[in-house]
Amino acid sequence: MDSRQLKAFVAVFEERNITAAARRLHLSQPALSGTIKSLEDLLGTQLFARQARGVAVTEDARILYPQARRILSQTDSMTHQFRHGSSASRIEIGVEADIAGPDIAAFMRAAQEVVPGLFVNLLEGCQGDARLATEDERCEDELFLPLSVDPYVLALPAGSGADAALPWIVCPSHPTHQRLLPFYGAGANTPAAHAGSLRLALALTAAGAGMCVAPESLARSQAGVAIRPLEGLEMSRRIGLCYAVQSLDKSVVATLVERLGDPAVRARHTA
Repeated sequence: MDSRQLKAFVAVFEERNITAAARRLHLSQPALSGTIKSLEDLLGTQLFARQARGVAVTEDARILYPQARRILSQTDSMTHQFRHGSSASRIEIGVEADIAGPDIAAFMRAAQEVVPGLFVNLLEGCQGDARLATEDERCEDELFLPLSVDPYVLALPAGSGADAALPWIVCPSHPTHQRLLPFYGAGANTPAAHAGSLRLALALTAAGAGMCVAPESLARSQAGVAIRPLEGLEMSRRIGLCYAVQSLDKSVVATLVERLGDPAVRARHTA
């Protein structure tokens, strides 16, 4: 199995179309089809099934895809290192939707301090060699390295009076929702709106739809929102790196986890 076969596989998997994948790789369709066939013969399994329009992926293709992406990423990293004559390291970090800009900036400063010359490719969502996320978002097979603590606050539309009686904007799908129900009180039964994320709840708050409970880092990043302490409730979230054990096989991930675990490093870069 070589990188040519893996690049062909990834292109077809992502495009779901032989013609589009061939165009993307600057290959003829017969050449691309032949490369995919040789990979299927090597693995002893079918990866794609032709349909009237495009192709469908098999379960084996779904298993192979993240492994192929990881191998190609490692190959690109080695190529970059030797072509540029430096010891630069490369890592892909997924960033979950409710992580605020200051927390991303704090992570970047710390990561580039502990791994000089580090090249970071930031991605959206659950992907990459590791994820910048909250502890609540850790998957069962992942480890969690805490980097900072973020308290929750009350967020109201800017200009709201101290005695403003506003309806709640709630996030039923968020892990904190059940814990917040006693705080919401009877108002939980008649919310102003439901939001799919804390960031969207803050956007609704800024638009004047109501008030919400949100992490301070996110609330301070949202224009048009006023912040107050939560009266009678102390709640916070831990932000850090989620990573699988096998990710430690990549030396740059292992170095980041080891060095960022030093409290002195974290203290210097707390957002």
